[in-house]
Parts: sequence; structure tokens; C-alpha cells
Amino acid sequence: MKKNIHPDYHTIKVVMTNGTEYLTKSTYGEAGATLNLDIDPTTHPAWTGGTQTLLDRAGRISRFNNKFKGFMGNS
Repeated sequence: MKKNIHPDYHTIKVVMTNGTEYLTKSTYGEAGATLNLDIDPTTHPAWTGGTQTLLDRAGRISRFNNKFKGFMGNS
């Protein structure tokens, strides 16, 4: 590999929103830096899937599904 073109890869401490901490390797900050998360992947719906469901208001989803029925071989 070429010298002096790759970022510094070092150990940092990650602090979750609930206070739990762990060490990981990263290019973030300096060696020994602390990364405090604002959004916790153990509880945020983007990572956990959440409990939110898609509502079909005024039949929009049904109309979309009917319009593109059979498109790309889907039935």
C-alpha cells in the first residue's frame, strides 16, 4: 500500500445514549477520543424496525399496487 494516503485507524470509545460504552476501531477523531451518540442504534426505529405500520389512506397504496401489478414479473 502507498504510504501517507490512508486515514489514521485507531481505537476510540463509543458512548451510547443509555450510558453503555465500548471500544472500537475508527478513523473518527484522535486515538482515545470519545464518540457520544445522539441516536442509539439499539433503540432507534431505523435500526430496530420499529412498530410503525404503513397506513393506507384513501386507498393510495391499493391504487399503486393495482397500477403496477405485473410490472417486473410481480403479481
